[in-house]
Amino acid sequence: MPENDRINAFKNHSKHETMRSRRQEMTVELRKNKKDDQLMKRRNIELDESLSPQKEVEGAQAADSMSLDEIVAGLLNPDVKVRFEAVQAARKMLSRERNPPIDVMISHGIVPKCVHLLGDFDHPDIQFEAAWTLTNIASGTTDQTQAVIKADSIPRFIGLMSSTSPNVAEQAVWALGNIAGDGADARDAVLAGQVVPSLMHMLKKELSLSCLRNVVWLISNLCRNKPPAVSFEHVRLLLPTIARLLHHEDTQVLSDTCWALSYITDDDNLKIQAVVDAECVPRLCTLLDSNEPAIITPALRSVGNIVTGSDSQTDAVIAAGAVGRLSKLLRYPKPSIVKEAAWTVSNITAGLPRQIQHVIDANLLGDIIDVLAHGDFKSQKEAAWAITNLTTGATNQQVLLVLSTWPFLKPFCDLLESKDTRVVKVVLQGIANLLMVADKIDQRDPMCIQIEEAGGVDKLEGLQTHENVEIYEKAVQILDGYFAEPVS
Repeated sequence: MPENDRINAFKNHSKHETMRSRRQEMTVELRKNKKDDQLMKRRNIELDESLSPQKEVEGAQAADSMSLDEIVAGLLNPDVKVRFEAVQAARKMLSRERNPPIDVMISHGIVPKCVHLLGDFDHPDIQFEAAWTLTNIASGTTDQTQAVIKADSIPRFIGLMSSTSPNVAEQAVWALGNIAGDGADARDAVLAGQVVPSLMHMLKKELSLSCLRNVVWLISNLCRNKPPAVSFEHVRLLLPTIARLLHHEDTQVLSDTCWALSYITDDDNLKIQAVVDAECVPRLCTLLDSNEPAIITPALRSVGNIVTGSDSQTDAVIAAGAVGRLSKLLRYPKPSIVKEAAWTVSNITAGLPRQIQHVIDANLLGDIIDVLAHGDFKSQKEAAWAITNLTTGATNQQVLLVLSTWPFLKPFCDLLESKDTRVVKVVLQGIANLLMVADKIDQRDPMCIQIEEAGGVDKLEGLQTHENVEIYEKAVQILDGYFAEPVS
C-alpha cells in the first residue's frame, strides 16, 4: 500500500475508533479515582452563619432535646416556632460529619414533610432548613437520593432558585446538584424540570461567590454521567454560559467549568464541535498554564478529548498553542497530569503528518521519551502509544528524523517485558512500523542493528513463549521477517 494510502486508512478508519475507546478507558479510570475527579455530591456540614450565636445555641439545644418522633410530629405543627425547631433539629442530625442517620430519617417519613415545608413561603428560614435537610439526604446513596426525587422535590427546588432569600436559592441549587450528580436518569429528571432557564435567569443576578460556585457545580453535574450522555439540546443551551464562566478568576469556578467541558467533549464530534464553535479552546489551552492542579486536570482532559475528534478539531487545539504547553505538563510533579499529557500527545501523533510535525517542532518527543524511560507505568503506557501512533501516521522522513534525534528505542523495547498485554501489543506494532519504514527506504539492516542494540531482539525472542497468542504470533512474524539467519 502506498504510504499516503496507509496514512489515510489509519486516520479515517482506525484513529477515531481507537482514540475513542482509549478515551472511554481513561474516563472510567478517572471516575474510580475520586481524588482527581470533582465530587458528584456534597454534604453541607457547615453551620448556618446567618443565625446569631444565641439562636444557633438554642437550635442546638432543641436538636439535642427532641426525639426523632418529636421532630417528625413537629414538622407539620401549626406553631411556626415548633416547625422551625423541628426542621432545624432534623437538619442538625443530618449535618453530622460522621454517620448521619439518613435511612432512619427516611423511614420516619421526614422527606415528604420537608418537601412540603419547601412551600412555606411566609417563612424562608423554614424553607432553608428544609432544603438543607433534603440536600444532605440527597448526598447519600442512589436509594436515598431517589427518596428525595420521588417526593416531587425537583420542581419545588427549581422554583426556589428564584427565591428572594439568597440562602434559600443557593441551598436549592445545592440540592439539585446532588440530585443531578446521582446518575444519568436523575440528571435528566432535573433537566426535564426546565432547570436550565432557571439557571440562566439566576446568573443574571449578582450572586455571592459561594452561590456562584454551587451554580457552576450544578451545571457541571448536568453535563456529566452516561449512558446516556446529556442531550445535545441541553449542551447547546448551556455552552454560552460555560464559555463565559471559563474566564472567571475563582479556582473552584474555573475547575468545575472545565469539568463541565470535559464531560461534554467526552462524546461524539458534534458536541466537540459545539465546544470549538463556542470559542472555548483558546481559553482551555491558556488554562494549561495554571498553577492549580484542580484547573489543569479538567482543562487537560478537555483538550485531550477534543484532539480525539476530527482533523479540524485537532487543528483548533494546535492553533490555540496547546502543543507547546504540553512540555511542562509532561514534566509535572503529579503523575496523573503527566499521564493525561502523554495521552493528549498520543492523540495528536495519531493525526496527520502536518499535525505530527507540530509535536516534533515543539521538541515534545524528548519529554515523551523521558516519560517512557522514567515515568510511572500508566504514563509510560501513554508515551508508548504516542510513539507507535507516530510511527503509523508520520512520513518516512519524519520517522527517520525522530529516530536520529531522540534515542527512544531502548526504553520503548524495554516495555516488551511488561505484564500488560496491551502495552506489549502497542510496542510490537511500533517496532513493526519502524521496520516497514526501513524497508521502504532501503535501511533495513541499520534499523535491525538499532533494534538489536536496544535489546529488542532478545525481548522479541522471549515473547515466543508468551501465553497471549496474538503477542506470540506478532513476535514470531517480526523475528522471521527481519531477524532470521539467512539460509546458506
